Amino acid sequence: MILNENYTLANGVEIPKLGLGTWLIDNDDVVETVKSAIEIGYRHIDTAQAYQNESGVGKGIRESGVKREDIFVTSKIAAELKSYDEAAASIDETLEKMELDYIDMMIIHSPKPWKEFHGDDHYLEGNQEVWRALEDAYEAGKVKAIGLSNFEEEDIDNILESCSVKPMVNQILAHIGNTPEELINYTQDKGILVEAYSPIGHGKLFNKDQVVEIAEKYDVSVPQLGIRYDLQLGLLPLPKSGNPDHIKSNAELDFTISEEDMEVLKGIENIDYEDASMFPVYGGELD
Repeated sequence: MILNENYTLANGVEIPKLGLGTWLIDNDDVVETVKSAIEIGYRHIDTAQAYQNESGVGKGIRESGVKREDIFVTSKIAAELKSYDEAAASIDETLEKMELDYIDMMIIHSPKPWKEFHGDDHYLEGNQEVWRALEDAYEAGKVKAIGLSNFEEEDIDNILESCSVKPMVNQILAHIGNTPEELINYTQDKGILVEAYSPIGHGKLFNKDQVVEIAEKYDVSVPQLGIRYDLQLGLLPLPKSGNPDHIKSNAELDFTISEEDMEVLKGIENIDYEDASMFPVYGGELD
């Protein structure tokens, strides 16, 4: 059962192979969502400062009835913070909001502020400063692991050139119809685990007839196919849902996609994110 399986990070810390994403889930609603997921068997919860639901996630974890050390929780430093002092203060603020003694993993949400996500400035010096704050939090025991999100090759190299602790993950957009193989391979070759957010393509995989047909072939749902696809690429998927039935079915992955079908799925392109295109990670520009 996938909920009982772990990856091992470069520093030896174990991280559950499947996590619950909480983006766009309200701070009040997320309490019950987290408790439901933990009751189902999830032991990996992903949030971020930008989601504005850290306190609710923390409350859900504390009220779950499961030992704190048995739950892996990730949060992310806001993309707009690019100095040591801002980043260090934000880590302490996350700990306070979540009312937890430590965070299992803290990552940089983006190498660029969201309004400049498609810009040319990679904030190389700023990201090194934020990374130094993460290293200090790691050494102090405030966090058990540290990593990146939305980092491309240039951004990864910038951290590797100056760090004393190497990044343990890079969380990126990776799903059927958008599989950045070069970045995945590059990251994995550096000994960095790749996490995949939006493994169901923000729900837009349902619009691809070929995806629907292959899901029917295996007698699984489109979300199950998308999550299994990421797992077979060696990625750690983070499906987001506030629906307990969907959270449960997203973890029912006792099937294997054939090599032939994996190649077909890798070749699918041009996912239309429709209304979600306004978000920078799906190609949009923020005003």
